[in-house]
Amino acid sequence: MSQSQPTTAPAFEQRGGMLFAFAAYGFWGFMPIYFLVLAPAGPFEIVAWRVLFSVIFCALIILVMRSWGALRRLLRDRRTMLTLGLAGVLVFINWQVYVIAVVSGRVNEAALGYFINPIVTVLLGVIVLHERLRVTQWVAVGVSGVAVIVLAVNYGSFPWISLALAFSFGLYGLAKKRVGPRVDAVTGLAVETAWLTPIAIVQLVFVGATTGVVFGTAGVANTVLLAAAGIVTSVPLLLFAAAARRLPLIVIGFVQYLTPILQFLIGTFILHEAMPLERWIGFSLVWLALVILSTDMVHHTRSVRRASPLPG
Repeated sequence: MSQSQPTTAPAFEQRGGMLFAFAAYGFWGFMPIYFLVLAPAGPFEIVAWRVLFSVIFCALIILVMRSWGALRRLLRDRRTMLTLGLAGVLVFINWQVYVIAVVSGRVNEAALGYFINPIVTVLLGVIVLHERLRVTQWVAVGVSGVAVIVLAVNYGSFPWISLALAFSFGLYGLAKKRVGPRVDAVTGLAVETAWLTPIAIVQLVFVGATTGVVFGTAGVANTVLLAAAGIVTSVPLLLFAAAARRLPLIVIGFVQYLTPILQFLIGTFILHEAMPLERWIGFSLVWLALVILSTDMVHHTRSVRRASPLPG
């Protein structure tokens, strides 16, 4: 029995990790439906409540888990606090653009942004971290660039929603990478949204002075769903954190495509957003770039493993 434990335990951990990963990315994939049922609340009010209730929900988790010590240590780390403040601004931009896209009937453009995100992450590695790309990675970047041009010509305007989502989330990932494992998911989100609280309050004041705040005026169901924005924001992050501790990065890299695939299916077949031939071509080019990038990632990982000396 003792000899079988080392092999069965990792397998059990990976199965659990896969469940957590699919739950997290599936949660994010169905997010457009959640934001649509929040009507008549507008995108600026939705994001403001998302920030405020995320702070409250994270504070409750920290209280229940009695992890105030980790929060106190983090508050004394000025550099990490500032990095999380920057991360908060980036995720705020991401949330705001995403909700605007959903409520304005542009879910497929949002999905495209998350399809492009892995390519943008690779490109940011060159620009920000001065990494060197392999030839196939450059090919993937080039193909995705052609896709953006095709889509821009099709839309008659720059696909700003897709690129804003891809770059804001890519830069958010870089900011989070700076703090690394020193900050857990709940504490990090608590600090990020705490930084954003003044912005959320100003945003609610602006909404109240213009279109009027919907919260508490559109029925019990609408109020509960708006209040649940903190839970909806935090739960998939916790699931993702649990998956990341159990799965190799390459597996996470493949599962992440579940989110934009679900968003694309929702936009195309449930919300019936227009998909003319030119848009199919643009999306197909992005998917081709992802196939090239994924194939290169698998090949490179296998090469590294073969080149690594065997233990013992």
